[in-house]
Amino acid sequence: MAHKYNGVVRICLWSSPRNISTALMYSFAQRADTYAFDEPHYGHYLRVVNAQHPGEQEVMAAMDCNGDRVTRNVILAPYDRPIVFFKNMTHHLVDLNLDFLEHTVNILLTRNPVEMLPSLQKGLGRLPILRDTGFGGQLDLLERLKSLGQNPPILESRELLLDPPGVLRQLCAHIDIPFDEAMLSWPPGPKPEDGVWAKYWYHNLHKSTGFQPYRPKTEPFPDELRPLLAECQPVYEQLLPHVIRAGK
Repeated sequence: MAHKYNGVVRICLWSSPRNISTALMYSFAQRADTYAFDEPHYGHYLRVVNAQHPGEQEVMAAMDCNGDRVTRNVILAPYDRPIVFFKNMTHHLVDLNLDFLEHTVNILLTRNPVEMLPSLQKGLGRLPILRDTGFGGQLDLLERLKSLGQNPPILESRELLLDPPGVLRQLCAHIDIPFDEAMLSWPPGPKPEDGVWAKYWYHNLHKSTGFQPYRPKTEPFPDELRPLLAECQPVYEQLLPHVIRAGK
């Protein structure tokens, strides 16, 4: 039986940016039994970290920037649907009480940094650092979840795009909720779940109606990102053996 807190399955996806985390949010939002929320701790992160993100003042003005209050009032709040899905960035877990993790069903999402980092650089409009990538905290988060007796499933962007129905079926089985075919498609355009930052980050996704086929990057990897790649790649390689695979 899926882990519940106050009668609700609270799914927290912990991702690096520029993965397919927003597509997963749209996927879960298509379920009639599920509410979905976009990065509830983003305002908190921007408040405590000098992150230099597009539209950061607008983001902070639009949401509660007190992280522990967000945890209480959003993640652990009462809901009238049995499942709630929270898309989160791993690097938003700064200056927060993390006790709530024992009440949530946690999923990790990673992506090959060779593909992720150039996309992140383009989105930020500057050279990213390790703090921007989420890789710095992924292994610590995994160890914390294991210390709570959890065995969080790990998704990898390429594997999911190679076989969306197969990987999502495995994911749902792992977290003990029924798979729903509605998770495989969504209407084009902006969504009610979108944060106010969607206009900076979601342009291509708003053109989609489902998970797009995987296409490997063909552009040369930028030389200025190679030092950061050297920091991120070992984390990715430690996670990779444990990811849910396509075609199973």
